Amino acid sequence: MRRDVQMMKSTGFSCSSHVFPIGHRTWVMGILNVTPDSFSDGGCFEGESAALAHANRMCIEGASVIDVGGESTRPGFSEVDVDLEISRVTPVISALKSSIQVPISIDTYKGQVAEAAILAGASIINDVTGLHNDASIARIAATYHSGLILMYNARLDQRFAGSDNLIDTAKAYLSESIEMALRSGVQDGQIMIDPGIGFGLNTDQSLTMIRFLSEFRKLGYPILIGPSRKRFIGDILGLPIEKRDLGTIASCAVASANGADFVRVHSVGQTVEALAVVDAIVRHEGES
Repeated sequence: MRRDVQMMKSTGFSCSSHVFPIGHRTWVMGILNVTPDSFSDGGCFEGESAALAHANRMCIEGASVIDVGGESTRPGFSEVDVDLEISRVTPVISALKSSIQVPISIDTYKGQVAEAAILAGASIINDVTGLHNDASIARIAATYHSGLILMYNARLDQRFAGSDNLIDTAKAYLSESIEMALRSGVQDGQIMIDPGIGFGLNTDQSLTMIRFLSEFRKLGYPILIGPSRKRFIGDILGLPIEKRDLGTIASCAVASANGADFVRVHSVGQTVEALAVVDAIVRHEGES
């Protein structure tokens, strides 16, 4: 196996009653935005029937998690009222819970939204601020035994602008997030980390995160990466958002080889196929 699983705090990522084994394959999280203004697919899946159809399609294509978001966090986004965000995500999550077999994640940085989503049927909280906006999310994760994804967010990190070492800066931020989670009673096996590709990072910085992704394994937790259709791919290829899926797949393949355990993408089917090949090459345990 190509990575040091023995360094991990746990060999599985636990979310309620489901456990994802870590180290043997790359898991794919499908993005389901029920928003009018997300940068890639805003307005496409707002209605419950459209959201359900898309989630089912992603599951058929091989998604192992469906990540539901009710507020866009694109650059320059406007914060959505808590009640509006809850009204967007909870009916969809409730419907998904009885319709799909894979765990559901809620993409939010607000404790009230997270708890409402968990009660509706979600079992993972994906916090793009890594608890730096609302630390109550950790208590909610501990109470309901949900998985907790902690993302580095350069937009919120006051050390970021003056730092000459991006990786160490991000690791310090995530270490603080992890400590907050553990102090609230979250168990090691419930935690995953995300280096925050594109969140306040320019193209070179996003590429640095992927290039040195293995450094984040030293924190001892599974790694999620979310490069899907982001600006750095457009900068490299000179392509609009809707034509960045091939660049996304390439990013996910390299990220997997460098240590990612989960990837978060819009286009699931081709990503699953590409990562099956990467896993067969990189995670092969036979004799050389």
